[in-house]
Amino acid sequence: MMFAYTDQTGRKISLESVPKRIISLVPSMTELLFDLGLGERVVGVTKFCHHPLEAKSRKIIGGTKSVHYDRIQELQPDLVIGNKEENTLEIVQTLEKDYPVWIADVNTLEELYEMNTLLGEVLAVEKEANELNEEIRTNFSSIVKNENKSARVAYLIWREPYMAVGTDTFIDKMIAECGFENVVKESRYPEVKLSEYNDLDAILLSSEPYPFKEKHLEELQKSYPKTTIKLVDGELFSWVGSRIKYAPAYFNDLIKELK
Repeated sequence: MMFAYTDQTGRKISLESVPKRIISLVPSMTELLFDLGLGERVVGVTKFCHHPLEAKSRKIIGGTKSVHYDRIQELQPDLVIGNKEENTLEIVQTLEKDYPVWIADVNTLEELYEMNTLLGEVLAVEKEANELNEEIRTNFSSIVKNENKSARVAYLIWREPYMAVGTDTFIDKMIAECGFENVVKESRYPEVKLSEYNDLDAILLSSEPYPFKEKHLEELQKSYPKTTIKLVDGELFSWVGSRIKYAPAYFNDLIKELK
């Protein structure tokens, strides 16, 4: 008997039974699987999968944009889990010829809850997935926004050239959850000139994908002495998995700093 499931991109997969050998193509998904109690089923991860520490003991199948198909073949997975934002269409199309591939597509909190619910069904951990969703909802309800003023911010993800987070992204939704206004109105991740934005209250320098450091902050501060410039934890703004449950407490501290 085959069981049919649909992922968040509308693709359908068929499984004979609950997956026991899972490969994760995305760090945030790897952490999610472990937090759902599925660590023993995870046989392959990317070289970027550092959470939890136990994940580092799994077979490395490559990165998020380039994988070693021979290593995946050796592992004989009965399910591969990826993310539309992180993995290439080529990887997905190549792997789905031989294995069931389930792809997440998350740009909002509601889509994150949906992802957890759907994966909970596929992996037979519905209870754990529902409990995680409730924890995330509760934590996000605790965010205390500044009701008097919406800080105007630019969230940078790359340097030389500067690239920022725009609309139609999960990070943009997290900026809004903080009660901030994202000054970048272009879609996705445009190249920007910060001098074009007036009344900029803060520039947020993400820890990923470009690893902004204190020296980059100091460099920008010289050009924008009246603007608050802060290094921020990119994982807490962008990881669409269980790590997001820690974001609200972090956001509350950030909101206080930008009052």
